[in-house]
Amino acid sequence: MRKLYGVTQSRAFRPLWVMHELGLDFEQVPLDFRGDDLRAADYLALNPNGRIPTLVDDDFVLWESMAITLYLARKYDNTGLLWPSSVEGEARAWQWSFWVMTEVEAPLLSVLMHTRVLPEEKRKPEKAKRDLGLLKAPFSVLEKSLHDRDYLLGEAFSIADLNVAAVMSWCKPARVVTRDYPNLDDWLKRCLARPARKAAQKT
Repeated sequence: MRKLYGVTQSRAFRPLWVMHELGLDFEQVPLDFRGDDLRAADYLALNPNGRIPTLVDDDFVLWESMAITLYLARKYDNTGLLWPSSVEGEARAWQWSFWVMTEVEAPLLSVLMHTRVLPEEKRKPEKAKRDLGLLKAPFSVLEKSLHDRDYLLGEAFSIADLNVAAVMSWCKPARVVTRDYPNLDDWLKRCLARPARKAAQKT
């Protein structure tokens, strides 16, 4: 039986989305990053980092959200819904998954924290402004990459789109406007409109 540890309002959302896309049976254990849940000895035995999410798939334990999404898609996609059919496609899926973590996640999370999440007295508007500027380059990369295709690997939604869109979904709560990037904006709307994404958000 698959178990995913973590609340939906965290990076656990990413593997939740994958499992809903693939129609997998699983149990969500809603451990929260706020409080002492992640310091419990039994949880640290699974994930010594004390972070979420963690996947337990029978006897196999895996942490790091992107590793979990790639593993689930690779192992359980028997229909070609998410996992690319070629080695080159797999490489592109890894490329985009690593790219969004290194180029987008940190500045976008910073904008979210310093405009919406942190208490007023802890927010740094100058940091949010700087990091908003840093997002222009990766947003331009996405915009250009999507100019002649509906999805990152071609005409079909894949794990590459899911992993990138899961990070980019923070744009809305962070109030980061994407309409200046029409290809990116349309693509993100298509990805986030998927029923599995909506189901994952409600998990």
